[in-house]
Parts: sequence; structure tokens; C-alpha cells
Amino acid sequence: MLHRLANIFRVPDLRNKVVFTLAIIALYQFGANVPVPGVSYAKVQLLQSAASGKGVLGFLNLFSGGALTRLAIFGLGVMPYITSSIIIQLLTTVIPKLEEWRDQGAVGQKKITQTTRYLTIALALLQATGLVYAFHGHDQALIGLTIDLIPKFNFWLAAFMVLLLTAGTAFVMWLAELVTQRGIGQGMSILIFANVVAAIPSGARGIWQEGGPTKAIAILVVSLALLVFIVFMDQGQRRIPVTFAKKVVGRRMYGGNSTYIPLKVNQAGVIPIIFASSVLYIPVLLSNIIPWAWFQNFVRNSLTPTSFFYIGSYFLLIVGFTFFYVYIAFEPHQQADMIRKQGGFIPGIRPGPPTEQYFSHILSRITVVGAFFLGFVAVVPSLLMALWHLNKFPFYGTTLLISVGVALETMRQIDSQLMMRNYEGFLK
Repeated sequence: MLHRLANIFRVPDLRNKVVFTLAIIALYQFGANVPVPGVSYAKVQLLQSAASGKGVLGFLNLFSGGALTRLAIFGLGVMPYITSSIIIQLLTTVIPKLEEWRDQGAVGQKKITQTTRYLTIALALLQATGLVYAFHGHDQALIGLTIDLIPKFNFWLAAFMVLLLTAGTAFVMWLAELVTQRGIGQGMSILIFANVVAAIPSGARGIWQEGGPTKAIAILVVSLALLVFIVFMDQGQRRIPVTFAKKVVGRRMYGGNSTYIPLKVNQAGVIPIIFASSVLYIPVLLSNIIPWAWFQNFVRNSLTPTSFFYIGSYFLLIVGFTFFYVYIAFEPHQQADMIRKQGGFIPGIRPGPPTEQYFSHILSRITVVGAFFLGFVAVVPSLLMALWHLNKFPFYGTTLLISVGVALETMRQIDSQLMMRNYEGFLK
């Protein structure tokens, strides 16, 4: 293993990419620990203790590596970009112009990327405004109590903070694109990976302090078992063979080769978990506006991450959103039409509608396994927290899914570059 790790630094080009990626991560972590002007440092510690893994703030804080509760320059992290990407991907199926861009190849993808950037800035501006308002003594719905992080609040200071947070998001987006172009792995995924991994030690320490060594060790064992399970399921895929017909162009014959389309068991990644969490936190936010006592009591007692009602609803929403997202990301009609236009066919299946029906049948069977897998990984740590009455909820299921997925994909890229240069691969 150490010998294979050393191979990474024997290749100058690969070594430069790895060092560049690590430098970008270090720069991002620096910006995630520098708070914007006007924030009370004493109140920051109190907020971090109150928001340690619970409520909407705890979930958003997971993706920012703790920068959100510090109101750091990179406090919004990558969430505006993730939200923007999801929105654009969903709108592509209903807006003809976006669908046209998607079918244009590289040129259309460039237009979609630019639209995603503009939407990211708009979402960052809205989220920054809401967070500055919430952290000025209006965070009851977020953490269950009121903490004023901005004691010397005024309009110009608030406007400057909103501008700085929005600029921080734009800078993070630029850093992620730099990693994608000049580093190793997909930039946005690498930054998310760095954030969630950075939050693991503090989450483990919180469980140790609240539940004691026995429960902490038990959760560690369960987490290791889930880690092995996630790695096993992440490798699972259904390979659909595709054969391309031979054709003569001039004096040369093209085609006649065979390939396959890999359909992963976990085709949706962690997107359904983000969707489900967002839906469940809508009532939490509304409870600060709607004055009905029964509604506020229901939210306070039932919509907490360690309540059994929340866990059951969370599981069902993850399963539902997995089917919803997979059928948008892999559209059977589009895939069947693309294969037909390229002169390909699935052995034993006629091109056109029969191929589309075959894709739909296979996709539905795989998605059942993938949906229950995502739901199981997401709620098992929650069940342990609920049974043991632990309130410091570190979102271990989501953390493990993100960490394993990004780590394996990055290792695959490193492995392929090593194999291209006649070095022994990092992965077997």
C-alpha cells in the first residue's frame, strides 16, 4: 500500500495535481475559519454548542465544515451551488431551451454551466440575507433558542456581511472549478469531502462526552460496518451490453464493436438525502411564522432528528426521492433514442420502444435496491441516537456516504493515471 502511495509522487504531473488539490483544500479551510466582521466571538461558541448536529442548521453546517455557525467568509460553503445544480437538472426535463442545450453536447453544457453559476450567485445572495437576519436574534426555528451573533447590527453592516458571504460563495465555486481543471477529482465533491471529514472528530467527541465510551464504541463499530457495506454497494452495477452495427464509409468499415452501459445500484448518490432533509425542515422554518400552538408543539416534539416519526418520514422520503431523481438523471427514452441514432442495439432487444421498456424495467429493479440502501444507511445511526437518547446528532450516515463515494472516485482517477504511465495501480 505504501509503495503504491509513493508511486503517486513519482509522476511529476500527477504529483503536481495532488499538491495543487491539497493547497486548494487548505485555502478553503482557512476561509472557513475566518468570520466576517461584526460577529461576536463569544456568541459563536455558544451557537456551535447549541447547533451541534441538530436541526436545519446542523445539516447545513455539515456541508460547510462548521463554517456556517462561525459566520465565516466561506460560511455558505457549497450548498448554493449544489442547490443550483439540482434545480437546473430538474428544470432540464421541463424547459425546452435547457433540454436543447443538453442535447448540443459540449457547447450546450457550457451554457448550462454558466446558467448554474448565475443561479448560484442569486441563491447565495438570498441565503446570506436570510442567515444574517436569522443570526441577529431570529434563530429560534434553526436551533430552538435565540442567540444574537451580531450585537452591533445596522443596515450597512448587514449589507456588507451579505456581500462578503455571497462573494465567498463565488470564490468557493471558482476554487472547485480550479480543482476540476487542474487537480484530482471533481472539485465540488472534493470540497464537500474535506468539510464532512473535518467534522467527524468533533462529532465523535460529542457522542463520547454525551453517551460515554460504551455507546461511542458501539456507534464506531456500526459506522465501520456501514462503511464496508457502502463500499460494497458503491461498486455494484448492472452492465447492459450494447452492440453497434457495422457500416462502410468509403473503403473503411466502422462499428461492429460491443460495449456496455453501467447502471450503478446507487445511481442517485446523496441527492435524495438532501431532498428529504430539505422537505422535513420546511415545517421547522414555518413554525417560526405560523402562530398555531398545536403546529409548533408538533414540530418541536416530532420533527427532531432523533424522533421516530422523523426517522420514519425521513426513510420514506429518501426512497421516494431516489426513484424521482434516478428517472430524471437516467431517462430511458433519451438513452434508447441515443443508442438507436448511433446504430447500436441491445442483443435480443429491438431498438426503439422495446429498448426503452427494457431500460425502464432494469432501472426500476436496481432503484428499489438503491433506494432502500440509501434509506437504511441514513436512518441506522438515527435509530441508535433515538434509542440511546443522544442529542448530538452528527449525520454519520450522510457523512459516510459522501466520504466513501468521493474517496473511491478520486482513487479511481489516480489509479487510471498511474496505469497509463505503467505504474502498478493503487486499487485492485
